[in-house]
Amino acid sequence: MAAPAVAVRAVAWLLLWEAAGFTCSPATTFNNTHFVAGIRATCSEIILRQEVLKDGFHRDLLTKVKFGESIEDLQTCRLLIKQYIPTGLFVDPYELASLRERNITEAVMVSENFNIEAPNYLSKESEVLIYARQDSQCIDCFQAFLPVHYRYHRPHIKDGETFTVVHNPDLLMYCDQASLRGVVRFRFDSFGKTIEFPVLKCWAQSKVTAPCALNSKDICQWNNMKYKSVYKNLTLQVPVGLTIHTSLVCSVTLLISILCSTWILVAVFKYGHFSL
Repeated sequence: MAAPAVAVRAVAWLLLWEAAGFTCSPATTFNNTHFVAGIRATCSEIILRQEVLKDGFHRDLLTKVKFGESIEDLQTCRLLIKQYIPTGLFVDPYELASLRERNITEAVMVSENFNIEAPNYLSKESEVLIYARQDSQCIDCFQAFLPVHYRYHRPHIKDGETFTVVHNPDLLMYCDQASLRGVVRFRFDSFGKTIEFPVLKCWAQSKVTAPCALNSKDICQWNNMKYKSVYKNLTLQVPVGLTIHTSLVCSVTLLISILCSTWILVAVFKYGHFSL
Protein backbone atom coordinates (compact mmCIF):
# COMPACT_ATOMS: atom_id res chain seq x y z
CA MET A 1 0.00 0.00 0.00
CA ALA A 2 3.00 2.31 0.44
CA ALA A 3 3.79 2.46 -3.29
CA PRO A 4 0.26 3.55 -4.43
CA ALA A 5 0.17 6.17 -1.63
CA VAL A 6 3.49 7.61 -2.75
CA ALA A 7 2.31 7.67 -6.38
CA VAL A 8 -0.94 9.45 -5.46
CA ARG A 9 0.96 11.98 -3.38
CA ALA A 10 3.42 12.63 -6.25
CA VAL A 11 0.58 13.18 -8.75
CA ALA A 12 -1.10 15.60 -6.33
CA TRP A 13 2.09 17.64 -5.96
CA LEU A 14 2.54 17.76 -9.75
CA LEU A 15 -1.02 19.04 -10.21
CA LEU A 16 -0.47 21.74 -7.58
CA TRP A 17 2.79 22.85 -9.18
CA GLU A 18 1.21 22.97 -12.65
CA ALA A 19 -1.73 25.02 -11.33
CA ALA A 20 0.71 27.49 -9.78
CA GLY A 21 2.64 27.76 -13.07
CA PHE A 22 5.92 26.36 -11.71
CA THR A 23 6.36 23.41 -14.07
CA CYS A 24 8.71 23.97 -16.96
CA SER A 25 10.19 22.02 -19.80
CA PRO A 26 13.91 22.09 -20.68
CA ALA A 27 13.14 24.59 -23.46
CA THR A 28 11.19 26.74 -21.03
CA THR A 29 14.04 26.62 -18.55
CA PHE A 30 16.45 27.78 -21.26
CA ASN A 31 14.11 30.63 -22.26
CA ASN A 32 13.72 31.81 -18.67
CA THR A 33 17.48 31.66 -18.12
CA HIS A 34 18.03 33.65 -21.30
CA PHE A 35 15.45 36.20 -20.19
CA VAL A 36 17.09 36.62 -16.78
CA ALA A 37 20.44 37.14 -18.51
CA GLY A 38 18.78 39.78 -20.67
CA ILE A 39 17.46 41.54 -17.58
CA ARG A 40 20.95 41.69 -16.09
CA ALA A 41 22.29 43.11 -19.34
CA THR A 42 19.80 45.96 -19.26
CA CYS A 43 20.85 47.02 -15.77
CA SER A 44 24.30 48.36 -16.62
CA GLU A 45 25.09 51.70 -15.02
CA ILE A 46 24.42 55.12 -16.49
CA ILE A 47 27.65 57.14 -16.44
CA LEU A 48 27.51 60.93 -16.04
CA ARG A 49 30.51 63.19 -16.50
CA GLN A 50 30.62 66.95 -15.94
CA GLU A 51 33.49 69.28 -16.73
CA VAL A 52 34.05 73.03 -16.90
CA LEU A 53 35.58 74.56 -20.01
CA LYS A 54 37.36 77.92 -20.48
CA ASP A 55 39.13 80.08 -17.90
CA GLY A 56 38.27 83.24 -16.00
CA PHE A 57 34.87 84.39 -14.75
CA HIS A 58 32.94 83.05 -17.77
CA ARG A 59 32.84 79.27 -18.12
CA ASP A 60 30.98 76.53 -19.98
CA LEU A 61 29.50 73.57 -18.10
CA LEU A 62 29.54 70.45 -20.28
CA THR A 63 27.54 67.38 -19.24
CA LYS A 64 27.92 63.99 -20.94
CA VAL A 65 25.77 60.92 -20.25
CA LYS A 66 26.59 57.42 -21.49
CA PHE A 67 24.18 54.48 -21.35
CA GLY A 68 26.52 51.76 -22.57
CA GLU A 69 24.77 48.71 -24.01
CA SER A 70 21.69 49.13 -21.84
CA ILE A 71 19.27 50.47 -24.43
CA GLU A 72 19.01 49.19 -27.97
CA ASP A 73 17.27 52.24 -29.43
CA LEU A 74 17.38 55.70 -27.84
CA GLN A 75 15.50 57.42 -30.64
CA THR A 76 12.24 57.27 -28.69
CA CYS A 77 13.69 58.64 -25.45
CA ARG A 78 14.52 62.15 -24.28
CA LEU A 79 16.91 63.21 -21.57
CA LEU A 80 16.40 66.23 -19.32
CA ILE A 81 19.09 67.54 -16.96
CA LYS A 82 17.94 69.53 -13.96
CA GLN A 83 21.01 71.50 -12.96
CA TYR A 84 21.28 73.29 -9.62
CA ILE A 85 23.30 76.51 -9.82
CA PRO A 86 24.97 77.50 -6.51
CA THR A 87 24.98 81.05 -5.18
CA GLY A 88 28.56 81.54 -6.34
CA LEU A 89 27.49 81.20 -10.01
CA PHE A 90 24.73 82.52 -12.22
CA VAL A 91 23.24 81.75 -15.61
CA ASP A 92 22.21 84.66 -17.82
CA PRO A 93 18.62 84.07 -19.07
CA TYR A 94 19.13 86.55 -21.93
CA GLU A 95 22.20 84.63 -23.05
CA LEU A 96 20.18 81.40 -22.95
CA ALA A 97 17.50 82.99 -25.15
CA SER A 98 20.18 83.97 -27.68
CA LEU A 99 21.66 80.46 -27.66
CA ARG A 100 18.23 78.93 -28.19
CA GLU A 101 17.63 81.14 -31.21
CA ARG A 102 20.93 79.98 -32.70
CA ASN A 103 20.11 76.34 -31.86
CA ILE A 104 23.27 75.97 -29.78
CA THR A 105 21.61 74.70 -26.62
CA GLU A 106 18.11 74.02 -25.27
CA ALA A 107 18.03 75.35 -21.74
CA VAL A 108 15.64 77.49 -19.72
CA MET A 109 15.70 79.06 -16.26
CA VAL A 110 13.25 77.65 -13.71
CA SER A 111 13.85 80.15 -10.91
CA GLU A 112 11.93 83.43 -10.89
CA ASN A 113 12.96 86.89 -9.61
CA PHE A 114 16.51 86.14 -10.64
CA ASN A 115 19.11 88.91 -10.30
CA ILE A 116 22.27 88.41 -12.34
CA GLU A 117 23.89 91.52 -10.83
CA ALA A 118 23.63 90.45 -7.18
CA PRO A 119 26.82 89.34 -5.39
CA ASN A 120 27.28 85.89 -3.97
CA TYR A 121 26.13 86.77 -0.42
CA LEU A 122 22.83 88.27 -1.66
CA SER A 123 21.94 85.48 -4.10
CA LYS A 124 19.96 82.26 -3.92
CA GLU A 125 20.45 78.88 -5.52
CA SER A 126 18.73 78.63 -8.91
CA GLU A 127 17.64 75.83 -11.23
CA VAL A 128 18.05 75.31 -14.97
CA LEU A 129 16.41 72.71 -17.20
CA ILE A 130 18.65 71.50 -20.04
CA TYR A 131 17.25 69.27 -22.77
CA ALA A 132 20.21 67.09 -23.71
CA ARG A 133 20.94 66.10 -27.28
CA GLN A 134 22.22 62.82 -28.62
CA ASP A 135 25.92 62.81 -29.37
CA SER A 136 26.56 62.38 -33.09
CA GLN A 137 29.82 60.56 -32.35
CA CYS A 138 28.36 58.14 -29.78
CA ILE A 139 25.18 56.17 -30.47
CA ASP A 140 24.28 55.69 -26.81
CA CYS A 141 25.44 59.07 -25.47
CA PHE A 142 23.80 62.42 -24.68
CA GLN A 143 25.43 65.77 -24.03
CA ALA A 144 24.34 69.21 -22.81
CA PHE A 145 26.01 72.61 -22.80
CA LEU A 146 25.39 75.47 -20.35
CA PRO A 147 27.30 78.79 -20.00
CA VAL A 148 27.86 79.82 -16.36
CA HIS A 149 29.44 82.93 -14.82
CA TYR A 150 31.10 83.67 -11.48
CA ARG A 151 29.47 86.07 -9.06
CA TYR A 152 31.42 88.58 -7.00
CA HIS A 153 32.25 87.45 -3.46
CA ARG A 154 33.03 89.34 -0.28
CA PRO A 155 36.71 90.33 -0.01
CA HIS A 156 38.84 88.19 2.27
CA ILE A 157 41.33 89.27 4.90
CA LYS A 158 44.18 86.95 3.86
CA ASP A 159 43.32 84.31 1.27
CA GLY A 160 42.62 85.72 -2.20
CA GLU A 161 40.44 82.86 -3.41
CA THR A 162 37.34 80.89 -2.51
CA PHE A 163 35.62 77.77 -3.81
CA THR A 164 32.19 77.13 -5.31
CA VAL A 165 30.78 73.59 -5.42
CA VAL A 166 28.52 72.52 -8.30
CA HIS A 167 26.50 69.51 -7.14
CA ASN A 168 25.54 66.71 -9.50
CA PRO A 169 22.28 67.30 -11.38
CA ASP A 170 19.04 65.33 -11.50
CA LEU A 171 18.87 63.11 -14.57
CA LEU A 172 15.35 62.79 -15.98
CA MET A 173 14.30 60.45 -18.77
CA TYR A 174 11.10 60.11 -20.79
CA CYS A 175 10.38 57.49 -23.44
CA ASP A 176 7.53 57.79 -25.93
CA GLN A 177 5.35 54.71 -25.40
CA ALA A 178 3.54 55.20 -28.73
CA SER A 179 6.65 54.63 -30.82
CA LEU A 180 8.73 52.59 -28.41
CA ARG A 181 10.69 49.94 -30.31
CA GLY A 182 14.03 49.00 -28.73
CA VAL A 183 13.08 50.32 -25.27
CA VAL A 184 9.98 48.31 -24.46
CA ARG A 185 8.13 48.12 -21.19
CA PHE A 186 6.81 44.58 -21.59
CA ARG A 187 7.82 41.22 -23.02
CA PHE A 188 6.10 37.82 -23.01
CA ASP A 189 7.28 34.68 -21.30
CA SER A 190 6.85 31.11 -22.58
CA PHE A 191 3.34 30.93 -21.08
CA GLY A 192 2.17 34.05 -22.95
CA LYS A 193 2.02 36.10 -19.76
CA THR A 194 3.18 39.72 -19.76
CA ILE A 195 6.40 40.39 -17.87
CA GLU A 196 7.66 43.92 -17.13
CA PHE A 197 10.91 44.60 -18.92
CA PRO A 198 13.09 46.48 -16.39
CA VAL A 199 14.91 48.94 -18.68
CA LEU A 200 13.55 52.01 -16.92
CA LYS A 201 12.67 50.09 -13.77
CA CYS A 202 16.36 49.40 -13.14
CA TRP A 203 17.21 53.09 -12.99
CA ALA A 204 14.03 55.05 -12.23
CA GLN A 205 13.72 56.24 -8.63
CA SER A 206 10.69 58.52 -8.79
CA LYS A 207 8.44 60.51 -11.11
CA VAL A 208 9.04 64.20 -11.84
CA THR A 209 6.67 66.54 -13.66
CA ALA A 210 8.29 68.72 -16.32
CA PRO A 211 7.51 70.12 -19.80
CA CYS A 212 7.77 67.48 -22.52
CA ALA A 213 9.91 69.77 -24.70
CA LEU A 214 11.48 73.20 -24.53
CA ASN A 215 8.72 75.11 -26.34
CA SER A 216 5.88 72.75 -25.43
CA LYS A 217 3.05 73.43 -23.00
CA ASP A 218 2.45 69.69 -22.58
CA ILE A 219 3.53 68.19 -19.26
CA CYS A 220 5.17 64.76 -19.07
CA GLN A 221 5.97 62.42 -16.21
CA TRP A 222 9.74 62.05 -16.36
CA ASN A 223 11.66 59.27 -14.63
CA ASN A 224 14.27 60.48 -12.15
CA MET A 225 17.16 58.18 -13.01
CA LYS A 226 19.88 56.75 -10.81
CA TYR A 227 23.35 57.09 -12.26
CA LYS A 228 27.05 56.89 -11.47
CA SER A 229 29.02 60.14 -11.65
CA VAL A 230 32.66 60.20 -12.69
CA TYR A 231 33.23 63.04 -10.20
CA LYS A 232 31.41 63.42 -6.90
CA ASN A 233 30.97 67.18 -7.40
CA LEU A 234 32.66 69.93 -9.36
CA THR A 235 34.70 72.42 -7.31
CA LEU A 236 35.52 75.76 -8.94
CA GLN A 237 38.19 78.12 -7.68
CA VAL A 238 37.03 81.76 -7.63
CA PRO A 239 39.45 84.69 -7.12
CA VAL A 240 38.33 87.31 -4.59
CA GLY A 241 39.67 90.66 -3.45
CA LEU A 242 41.52 91.41 -0.23
CA THR A 243 40.28 93.86 2.38
CA ILE A 244 43.73 95.49 2.66
CA HIS A 245 43.31 96.71 -0.93
CA THR A 246 40.01 98.49 -0.23
CA SER A 247 41.45 102.00 0.13
CA LEU A 248 43.68 101.63 -2.93
CA VAL A 249 40.89 100.25 -5.13
CA CYS A 250 38.42 102.95 -4.05
CA SER A 251 40.93 105.77 -4.61
CA VAL A 252 41.99 104.55 -8.06
CA THR A 253 38.38 103.96 -9.10
CA LEU A 254 37.32 107.44 -7.99
CA LEU A 255 40.30 109.07 -9.75
CA ILE A 256 39.64 107.24 -13.02
CA SER A 257 35.94 108.15 -12.85
CA ILE A 258 36.76 111.86 -12.38
CA LEU A 259 39.30 111.88 -15.23
CA CYS A 260 36.95 110.10 -17.64
CA SER A 261 34.03 112.37 -16.75
CA THR A 262 36.21 115.45 -17.24
CA TRP A 263 37.43 114.16 -20.59
CA ILE A 264 33.88 113.57 -21.78
CA LEU A 265 32.74 117.06 -20.69
CA VAL A 266 35.69 118.72 -22.46
CA ALA A 267 34.94 116.77 -25.67
CA VAL A 268 31.25 117.72 -25.49
CA PHE A 269 31.93 121.46 -25.07
CA LYS A 270 34.70 121.46 -27.69
CA TYR A 271 33.06 119.48 -30.47
CA GLY A 272 29.40 119.67 -29.54
CA HIS A 273 26.91 121.85 -31.39
CA PHE A 274 24.34 123.53 -29.18
CA SER A 275 21.27 125.36 -30.47
CA LEU A 276 18.98 127.52 -28.40
